[in-house]
Amino acid sequence: MSRRLAGMAVHLYTASGSVLALLIVLAAFDGNVVAALWIGLVALVVDGTDGMLARSARVKETIPWFDGARLDDIVDYLTYVFAPVVLLWTTGALPEGAAGWVLAALPLLSSSYQFCRVDAKTDDHTFLGFPSYWNVVAFYVIVLDLDRGTVATILVVCSVLVFVPVRYLYPSRTQAFRTLSLVLTAVWVGTYALLLLDYPTVDPWVVALSLAYLGYYLAVSGYLTVAARRRRDGAGRVPAPADAGPP
Repeated sequence: MSRRLAGMAVHLYTASGSVLALLIVLAAFDGNVVAALWIGLVALVVDGTDGMLARSARVKETIPWFDGARLDDIVDYLTYVFAPVVLLWTTGALPEGAAGWVLAALPLLSSSYQFCRVDAKTDDHTFLGFPSYWNVVAFYVIVLDLDRGTVATILVVCSVLVFVPVRYLYPSRTQAFRTLSLVLTAVWVGTYALLLLDYPTVDPWVVALSLAYLGYYLAVSGYLTVAARRRRDGAGRVPAPADAGPP
């Protein structure tokens, strides 16, 4: 019973992200951008820790009739996709008129596709296609005060990358470089907080450190993609028959 209660508590912890998404949207419409980004950081922490808690509580065994993965996907769509797009809209980062509507729709539609793919998370714990980190996009758009042209380019490119079969690092689960990835992810979370504390001014050194993590993330993701392709090519080769020699 105690383990089942622990599992229920973990599921409730995951579900709290849906409330955080609502708070982000409300803060966005109230014009409180900093509060919205702080709540977004809390949502990131919840999403980054609930999986480990779920595995520790063995929720699949103790509450087998409840689909925690589906709950996680619902919450992630709200906090990583829907709420950030609302934030981009309310801050004026998107152009007015039809162009703004189209740009707002791109992340929503492409991520709807991705969240329904059965192979969006691979067997070796990577993401296949851009992992809908629109919350991270919104964070940099706002903190770095990117112009509308740059924002539009980022939204279009990332929406297209959802459909490109590139593997992306899953920091809490990918085994390759796992310890280093966890440490650097924690550092990145720290830079997120530091940039918010100084907002609207930014420390260029903190920005450089924050963007360096993105460079690491993309570099490891490229390595994982190449490594997976080599494994696949190696498995697909049929060894040549041995020469039996003369009869």
